Amino acid sequence: MDKVVFLDRDGTINQEVSYLYRPRDLVLLPGAAEGIALLRREGFRIAVVTNQAGIARGYYTAEQMHRLHEYLNEQLKKQGAQIDFFYYCPHHPVHGIGEFKKKCLCRKPGIGMFQMAEKDLDVDKAHSYMIGDKRIDVQAGHNYGIPGILVSTGYGAQERAENMERGEEPFYDFYAETLMDAAEYIIREGKHKNE
Repeated sequence: MDKVVFLDRDGTINQEVSYLYRPRDLVLLPGAAEGIALLRREGFRIAVVTNQAGIARGYYTAEQMHRLHEYLNEQLKKQGAQIDFFYYCPHHPVHGIGEFKKKCLCRKPGIGMFQMAEKDLDVDKAHSYMIGDKRIDVQAGHNYGIPGILVSTGYGAQERAENMERGEEPFYDFYAETLMDAAEYIIREGKHKNE
């Protein structure tokens, strides 16, 4: 079976940019490439699961998004890292245009993109994780049956602070400053599970 780390994209791997699709606007976050490289060395497959409302709204095309993903992988490979699979949701229930305006199962926190991954991977849920910078990322992981890690990058620190201000229990299983910190946590957890 495949140990898989599912990753949100914007705010988790790269800097948050409103409706990112141009390669020149892509900036990797500190620790992202290193974290992905570490996870791959430890035998994890890496799958991006990303809501792409910009396609739904008509701001850019799926082809432009695919080119961005190719560029992202080129940048990661320079640092010994790589994404194995990219899955995306092109829908939005309110702001979508034409065929993209619909309530779907793939938009996080739905699990449709995780189910897409099952066509390419034999997901070992007991040893798989979801990492993202938003509550919906963590919720999507939980809905799929895997732990959810919140990173401080992107919206993560803000989401955690708001959660604490409300006096609520943490909605995430672990909080990490960077993707590298999340990767190190996953490796430690794996060693505990195998003891």
